[in-house]
Amino acid sequence: MSNPNTRSLLGHRGRSLYPVRPVQSPPNRRVNPFNNGGSSSFFSRQTLFVLMFGVMFGYILLPVLLVQHLGFEDLPMQSSLKAMNVRNEGLAALENFNGKRKSFYQEGTTTKYQSRRILSNDDAANDQDADERTPPDLPKEEESASVDSTTTVEVSAEEEDDPAKEEKTEKTVDSVVTVSDEVALVSDEEESDSNGPQSMDSAISFNTLNDIEKRIVEDRDILSRQSIPTATSPTVMKTAFLADHHRKKILVTGGAGFVGSHLVDKLMMEGHEVTVVDNFFTGQKKNIAHWLHHPNFSLVVHDVTEPIQLEVDQIYHLACPASPPHYQYNPVKTIKTSTMGTLNMLGLAKRVQARMLLTSTSEIYGDPKVHPQPESYWGNVNTIGPRACYDEGKRVAETMMYSYRNQNNVDVRVARIFNTFGPRMHPNDGRVVSNFIIQSLQNKNMTIYGEGQQTRSFQYVSDLVDGLHALMNGDYDMPVNLGNPDEYSVKKFATYIKDMTKSKSEIVFLPKSQDDPSQRRPDITTAKEKIGWEPKVAVKEGLEHTIAYFSRVLKEAGEIIPTGPGAAKPEA
Repeated sequence: MSNPNTRSLLGHRGRSLYPVRPVQSPPNRRVNPFNNGGSSSFFSRQTLFVLMFGVMFGYILLPVLLVQHLGFEDLPMQSSLKAMNVRNEGLAALENFNGKRKSFYQEGTTTKYQSRRILSNDDAANDQDADERTPPDLPKEEESASVDSTTTVEVSAEEEDDPAKEEKTEKTVDSVVTVSDEVALVSDEEESDSNGPQSMDSAISFNTLNDIEKRIVEDRDILSRQSIPTATSPTVMKTAFLADHHRKKILVTGGAGFVGSHLVDKLMMEGHEVTVVDNFFTGQKKNIAHWLHHPNFSLVVHDVTEPIQLEVDQIYHLACPASPPHYQYNPVKTIKTSTMGTLNMLGLAKRVQARMLLTSTSEIYGDPKVHPQPESYWGNVNTIGPRACYDEGKRVAETMMYSYRNQNNVDVRVARIFNTFGPRMHPNDGRVVSNFIIQSLQNKNMTIYGEGQQTRSFQYVSDLVDGLHALMNGDYDMPVNLGNPDEYSVKKFATYIKDMTKSKSEIVFLPKSQDDPSQRRPDITTAKEKIGWEPKVAVKEGLEHTIAYFSRVLKEAGEIIPTGPGAAKPEA
């Protein structure tokens, strides 16, 4: 007989396969609280709901019962009674004060009432000369209830009778406030309707903080309309106010340098918002320190070889070392500044649709075969010489400017700058003017590299700034020479500076520098006809200002060693 717990399927020789597991009923998960043999749970679901509701109701009801039991419902009444008591005490104190005040005015004595209010010298003098009468000293309790916390009362009988002490007090206190017979602190009508100590506070009011705030606002207003005098820029320059639709956002790269800082001065005085971008390789922060406080001025320490995102209307691109020792110190960086820096600024001008001016150089003419040099002259440049990093870099920059104009309709201007001098020149830049002045002021040998027959043309920095401004805001977009046609031989120029400084220096001739141009003089016909510009400052007048500047710099430094013709890193 087969096993009932086995399946009907029979295997080989009648043996049963796969024994059937006993059938088990599913467990009963319902909890029966009255069945001790069931689950161990003590409460049913309904009982838990009742308990939770009771606890919540207790939390709500308990504070109400406590308030009723402790009598806190009478608190508003108690507060009202306390306020009435305070008011009555204040009225009593005021009546006591008025009685003393009347007797005080009848006696005709004079005392001084001190505060911390700031007065000018004229106001203090008027207060001292006037008839001064103030209420007598109050008790401490009445004083704390009657006088504001920012005012102090220090009056004693000895100080009233001792004139020496009164004199000393007038010198040491911040200010003196007097009350005369004609001025009453509180009128009789106000006494009957006042609320005690509050009427006293309103009668004796001092605007100490307001006066200080007004002074701060006035100072900020003054500083927002002018520059701050510094050792480098001692002259105060006023800034004009322009309406929003006339005020421009102007970017000046290399704005902390010699020419750039003077250009910033002109733009700031016109009332524009000026942003200077400089990495301070040759620029100096002291050249623009007099504008750092001004709300229209911003300084960004940045290298133009890296892109920058700004919103501007005009771009003056001056960033690049310009003196031979400085641009020869790192020729690769000089080329990158002239090319990649110009490329980044052109990209910015294209994006924001800004007009861009490039300060090119007369060095693109090289050692010229045409004299004087017009803008149409293509130049004579050694592409692999020590000056090529600067010469060729500027030539490529000009090519980029006009490529962007022709292809992307960027509004461009190009200025070819000739030798420039003036205050804020770097004393170690190795240029002709700075070297001669520094050497002559220290009675050191004035060095000329070569025979001194090479010629140069020198313009004062203010004339150059005017030319850059006129070119940027004019309609002419081809290259323009900016320089002074007055031509000097280097030897004659050294003698001229020696005579002006009354120096005992001797002129020394050293070997000529490689690729040093033999002659340099601009043809400024285009500048006169197209932008209406020509130099106005005579060389002698400009040298007087420059010599005075270097005299101050030399006085600060003690000694300055001029830079030679070779490559040199700019010194601070």
